[in-house]
Amino acid sequence: MTDAAIVGTGPNGLAAAVTLARAGLKVDLYEQADTPGGGLRSKSLFDSSVVHDICSAVHPMAAASAFFRSFDLPARGVRLHQPDIPYAHALPGGHAAAAWRSIARTAEHLGADGPRWSRLLGPLAKRSPAVVDLFLSDQRSLPRDLRVPALLAPRILAHATNHTPFTTVEARALLTSVAAHAVGNLPSLASAAVALLLAHTAHAGGWPLPEGGSVRISDALVADITAHGGTIHTGHHVKNLAELGSVPLVLLDVSPSELLTIAGDQLPAAYRKGLRRYRYGPGAAKADFLVSDPIPWTNPFLRQAGTVHLGGPHTDIIRAENATAAGQQISDPFMLIVDPAVTDPTRARGRKRPVWAYAHVPNGDTRDPVEMIRARIEEYAPGFTDTILASRGLSAAQYAAYNPNYVGGDIASGALTLRQSLARPTLRRDPYTTPLPGVYLCSASTPPGPSVHGMCGHLAALSALRRHHGIRTTPDLSPKRHQEST
Repeated sequence: MTDAAIVGTGPNGLAAAVTLARAGLKVDLYEQADTPGGGLRSKSLFDSSVVHDICSAVHPMAAASAFFRSFDLPARGVRLHQPDIPYAHALPGGHAAAAWRSIARTAEHLGADGPRWSRLLGPLAKRSPAVVDLFLSDQRSLPRDLRVPALLAPRILAHATNHTPFTTVEARALLTSVAAHAVGNLPSLASAAVALLLAHTAHAGGWPLPEGGSVRISDALVADITAHGGTIHTGHHVKNLAELGSVPLVLLDVSPSELLTIAGDQLPAAYRKGLRRYRYGPGAAKADFLVSDPIPWTNPFLRQAGTVHLGGPHTDIIRAENATAAGQQISDPFMLIVDPAVTDPTRARGRKRPVWAYAHVPNGDTRDPVEMIRARIEEYAPGFTDTILASRGLSAAQYAAYNPNYVGGDIASGALTLRQSLARPTLRRDPYTTPLPGVYLCSASTPPGPSVHGMCGHLAALSALRRHHGIRTTPDLSPKRHQEST
């Protein structure tokens, strides 16, 4: 008999299944697509030998989150390659700012702002697990290390109000570019928090790429689930909760809008109203390129970086992000570019290699982003166009069709605002519960929000275990337990 059903097999659905299965529950998972993984999918697009990441490509939180620290991807054979420069930001005139793994080396290249960079991020990097655990919590619990909020609060407030201590173009752009990962208005409390989380992890756990593509992470999660008796049903679109029968526990890795669709009138009117008020943020438009050579960036720092940000000086990034958040179509939005073979050489096959790129665009934008992204890369890497063998684009609107959780192309599954950090998706003491007995929400629309960290699913599963089975001890997720059970 099935003890729990999980709808959706993105990182959070898989993390929830791992947690429940490790606690001894028989779990069935249902996935609309033909393969599990959600944002962790990879596949060949243009050449059978070259793998492209369809959604996420770089995974700071897969090295840092409490769930993945316990799950231990490297011990399961997933090699997490670390670039010496986790991220860099291109600037006009062939200049660039770079964040090295070494905070000292980063400071050395930031001139007068070097000591300020070290003072801002050094204390966070030294306490990185505790910092990450606070950010990636249920936003309801007290942190284990009470020094961390005292470190973070003044830093977040300063950068949320644009009272930056930095004076150089390089340092300002470097921090603002990671703040832009919040995909919304700049500056804000949410963007300042995202900036500190991502910037400090570059100097701690790094921004790794899994060898062979993001699918290696989902493969490891699926292997653990099936080893502990779980079953995954692909090509199965659950349209109504009634389809699941009398399963005692149901965990939904879906957006609030999808929850409204599949739960319908079963939900109380007040809760439905709260879900309808849930706000989605700007969209992402994706371009994939098959190229013959590494991206010929003019600046050598960019050629070594795992992730490259394109957006110009910090004032241009702020302008672009605010315009996009306001629904304006602009020709020079903020972009993220990854040439995976720079960090993981196995991704290149002879003179064929993938290039991954995102542009921030208004929610529901229908523009094909290929030409816009190609032209922007060409500005900083003359000759890039001549290396392109094939390309394809996914507009924000098409991304929503690809994955129903990406409403309007919002890959964060909800706007990152202060209100929606505390009430995600609605204000409840336990944000994973719903008014329906035994039904939980475990998607990125719950705390702590987006990114491949598995914590939404893990925390939802722990809540379900506590409430329905009286289990208050976190199940052992280690590979050793997996090996012993097999």
